[in-house]
Amino acid sequence: MIQLILSDLDETLLNDDGTIHPDNITAIQQFTQNGGYFVPNTGRSYKSVFGTLATLGLNRQTQYVVAYNGGAIVAIAPDGQADIVVEHGMSLELAQQVFALGQVNTAVDTHIYTRDDLYIYNISPSDKQYMAERQVPYVEMPSADLTFLNDAGPIMKVIFEHPDPFVQQEIADKVTAAVGDDVLLTFSSNRYVEFNPKGIDKGVTGLELAKILGITRAATAAIGDNLNDAAQIQAAGTGVAVANAKPEIKAIADVVLKTTNNEAAIADFLKNYA
Repeated sequence: MIQLILSDLDETLLNDDGTIHPDNITAIQQFTQNGGYFVPNTGRSYKSVFGTLATLGLNRQTQYVVAYNGGAIVAIAPDGQADIVVEHGMSLELAQQVFALGQVNTAVDTHIYTRDDLYIYNISPSDKQYMAERQVPYVEMPSADLTFLNDAGPIMKVIFEHPDPFVQQEIADKVTAAVGDDVLLTFSSNRYVEFNPKGIDKGVTGLELAKILGITRAATAAIGDNLNDAAQIQAAGTGVAVANAKPEIKAIADVVLKTTNNEAAIADFLKNYA
């Protein structure tokens, strides 16, 4: 019996426009009312998930979120108070190296996540729209000078946005050639190239949360669609791919759904497989 569901957000739980299918809301509420834990496992900041939790009705008691691709586990109280339960950050020196290496052309858009804030350098119009649709708070950086990060708290991850897969691969190759022993590379949403500290991913931290909650791996499911979900799908007792998932994700999943993110895939899993 599944007791914990770790779910990606974009292109998995959320519709393409950032909304949530009503059937997903109903199914998740029933699952949690019966004692289950539905936990967003996202590359984003925990702050960007507040609206999602409210829409799902999960903000009435303490709720967990795995954020930053496994960079942190956060417990969020009904009043919005956030308690960092687990944290896996990278050094400022490493973040500065990754940032500099990824500037392969003037159209690259760069995100730097600290524990509490998202800073974006050279944000693109499409990324600005993407952030707005998903109600993701951020601060635009006026320059590439990162000295302000000395007092900004732990760096959770650095990611780059560009629509061209060849540019994405160029960024990936350049960063990993220089600091590949220190970072974990993933891709997401057909637009982002993401770097976390080596050894930290959605799977490692998702199972950390399961252990904290006293839930076995066998009773844990993970649902996703993209390459940064591979680790959690492989780590969980039941790995699930939505119908719109990449072929690489479907190939490693225990369950491949016939429904997409726009067709209430989470509800489908809860009704027919959980």
